[in-house]
Amino acid sequence: MDIKLQQVSYAYGKDTPFEKYALFDVDLTIPHQSYQAIIGHTGSGKSTILQHFNGLLKPSTGEVHIGDRIIEAGKKAKELKPVRQKVGIVFQFPEHQLFEETVLKDIMFGPMNFGVSEEEAERRARELITLVGLPEEVLEKSPFDLSGGQMRRVAIAGVLAMQPEVIVLDEPTAGLDPRGQKEIMDMFYELHKKRGLTTILVTHSMEDAARYADRIAIMHEGRCVLTGEPREIFADVETLKKYRLEPPRIVRFQHRVEKLIGTTLPKGCLTEEELAIELAQVVNEERDRK
Repeated sequence: MDIKLQQVSYAYGKDTPFEKYALFDVDLTIPHQSYQAIIGHTGSGKSTILQHFNGLLKPSTGEVHIGDRIIEAGKKAKELKPVRQKVGIVFQFPEHQLFEETVLKDIMFGPMNFGVSEEEAERRARELITLVGLPEEVLEKSPFDLSGGQMRRVAIAGVLAMQPEVIVLDEPTAGLDPRGQKEIMDMFYELHKKRGLTTILVTHSMEDAARYADRIAIMHEGRCVLTGEPREIFADVETLKKYRLEPPRIVRFQHRVEKLIGTTLPKGCLTEEELAIELAQVVNEERDRK
């Protein structure tokens, strides 16, 4: 399911003395089954834009196309419930949204609210709890007896239980240690591939955007100022600086290595694994010349 924003602007407190625009004429297309990262400094409009992806916010001007649904400024949006079923949002600290007395009931709540039978909702919960890396016996526990990382996985399972076609991740690794961050991001990437999800990652982490996304959009002062592939976006250090962003650590490290060895590597690397392969190739070529 494609998502398309056409000339979307959004004002908080519209038509009041406190009116303040957070988005200005945003054009952005997110193709079906793509992995789209949206990056930008604090206050760039990332959090506002993500709430347009399932109609939590409606544009002040412009149109939002979600599959075959159109949410248009100035017109009443009809039947948004199916849209919100198809587009699941994992907000920052989703564990704060847990409220049921057991993990099982919490995961079942979403699908049952959308009309899924109790039997089917329980089946999904039992399937998903192992998919998010937790043992099935957790289902009978109170979510508030779990660790923070476990609670986050339960909350994610609750979103996935609605079987969305699009999943929006709002800073999904916030507050986790490095190991937990990698586990969560790897899990989402596997789900993206295995389930054919359209995945939208809203993040401050240039490393996560570089490693997982196949498309990047940069937000700056409420505008979508640049889109492209990660290798292209992160190679342009001067443009990133213009928008108060830095390239990923591995890109900066590659630049230092190239200065040390006096050679520019054939490819700009986005992960440690890619850089190791490129350096090994340079070493082997140098050895062969000798």
